[in-house]
Amino acid sequence: MSLQYKRLHHIQLCIPPNQEDVARDFYINTLDFKEIPKPEQLKKNGGFWLTVANIDIHIGVEEMGLPGKRHPAFEVEDLEEARMHLESKGVSFQEETQIEGYERFSFFDPFRNRIEFLTRII
Repeated sequence: MSLQYKRLHHIQLCIPPNQEDVARDFYINTLDFKEIPKPEQLKKNGGFWLTVANIDIHIGVEEMGLPGKRHPAFEVEDLEEARMHLESKGVSFQEETQIEGYERFSFFDPFRNRIEFLTRII
């Protein structure tokens, strides 16, 4: 059994509370990113989502510390197969708030870096 990666889905970066205007100005006006809609289920967490050149960046709000919200998200072919593979290696999971069109979960590497796996549901 092996993991079947499809693509890097997004990267999440974080900013301290009350800095969304500064972050929007930098990413939109300096780096030319375009803001895209964030799912309703996640709006309560603050932050915003951006895109440029088929690259999605999710800007999250949190007190800066470890472990945090910062993470890459990998889209995989078969989420359950990926889960079984990781379970066979002794990796534990963190269930995530489900968002429309995707199933997902997170886990941590040995250094407490968060990694998300997700798959599109049709």
